[in-house]
Amino acid sequence: MAEKNKQYYYTIGLEVHAELKTNTKMFCACKNDPDEEKPNMNICPVCMAHPGALPVINKKAIKHVIKVGLAINGKIADFTEFDRKNYFYPDIPKGYQISQYKFPIVSGGKLAGLDITRVHLEEDTANNKHDRGDFSLIDFNRAGVPLMELVTEPHTFESAEETAKVATKFAKEYQLVLQYLGVSEANMEKGELRVEANISISRDKKKLGTKVEVKNLNSFRSVERAIKYELQRMAGLYDEGKESEIVQETRGWDEGKQKTFSQRRKESSEDYRYFPDPDLPKLKLHEAFNLAKMKKELPELPEAKRARYKKEFGIKEEDIEVYINNSVLGVWFEEVAKILGNKRKVKIASNFITTDLLGLGGNKPSAKNFAKLISMFTNNKISSRAAKDILTIIVVKDESPMKIAEEGGLMQTKDEDIINEIAKKVIAANPKAVEDYKRGKENAVMSLVGAVMKETKGSADPSIARSSILGIINQK
Repeated sequence: MAEKNKQYYYTIGLEVHAELKTNTKMFCACKNDPDEEKPNMNICPVCMAHPGALPVINKKAIKHVIKVGLAINGKIADFTEFDRKNYFYPDIPKGYQISQYKFPIVSGGKLAGLDITRVHLEEDTANNKHDRGDFSLIDFNRAGVPLMELVTEPHTFESAEETAKVATKFAKEYQLVLQYLGVSEANMEKGELRVEANISISRDKKKLGTKVEVKNLNSFRSVERAIKYELQRMAGLYDEGKESEIVQETRGWDEGKQKTFSQRRKESSEDYRYFPDPDLPKLKLHEAFNLAKMKKELPELPEAKRARYKKEFGIKEEDIEVYINNSVLGVWFEEVAKILGNKRKVKIASNFITTDLLGLGGNKPSAKNFAKLISMFTNNKISSRAAKDILTIIVVKDESPMKIAEEGGLMQTKDEDIINEIAKKVIAANPKAVEDYKRGKENAVMSLVGAVMKETKGSADPSIARSSILGIINQK
């Protein structure tokens, strides 16, 4: 659907739900196990809302939300409480959800360029199954799992594409922060991280249009495509003079059809009839937790790590993102960098890692042996080809790259007599390349150098090989 009118303003606010990594559920002692495949195994009278069953707050879940608040530089509430959010769906056993309304745990903050409104804690719903026919079944294993909701401020952009990309970038960065903090696995495929987008368009930058919520986006690709599609759908209605057909509603995303569809009219906060849960105590967080200590104990977060890698190592931004997104590889890379102790060598090492090592199935040699391999290459003891060949060996059998090079005849030779003899054979076998060079094709000589390197298994010094080839050709 083409975007016809560039004068529209596109506004988006995100709600991101993350299931927290705790041993038990939010208000009971049932196991919090996202991998449980048998339905209704981790349930009890509390999470099933049996009469007389009383909830008890999970302290670790509260601590997880505080960590997130500290990480995004939000304000941690002194006073907080839980509320009952009243609505009836089959996946809500109580007929209401325990959530937070007026007094969230975290207010404010910033992440990936977007301002945060709040971060609060609630319980997750059960899981509806629709795979048995024209009826639904409910698995209550997920009911009552600690669910953290982050809400951003509305942000306005001038194109649907930019809006979708900013939202996707935010979701990816938030996933990383949760994983670095260890508060959630944030696996979108398992539903542990779910994105909802509140979006609108307007011709007046100072006025918001009718808000539509696109619900339960469970992949980054879906986040970007659904937001872009919905904004362009709205723009199309405006272009056709049908803006009155844009109503406040909840829409789903059909991955197969690549389009949104209407689910239901959107409720307002008044419809939920929030009121404080009488079964749960009020909380004074500044008394219950040592916030200063928690702040100091936070790990290095993605944004800080990016800045440090750029300053310490000077490597490419694309390489940095590889290590940011794979923290285990990042730790190993830092071990390699520490051994090498030289920015030039570290940059070369990073190139080998991202262009060669990652294509070898995920195994890694010891940092010591990999650093030795890089040093051998940078000190001109082996060629690039030999380094790559040795790398394929040490990822399987982690042993000395020097030993492999010596036993395999891969040490780079500077013996001009040996290289000269091989160059003669190569020239004799490739008359067309010689003729191309004589006709002015300078690059033709490099194919001859490559042939020498192949003949010597990468052990010839490329500069000497080139000199020998040119000397022989020019003598003819």
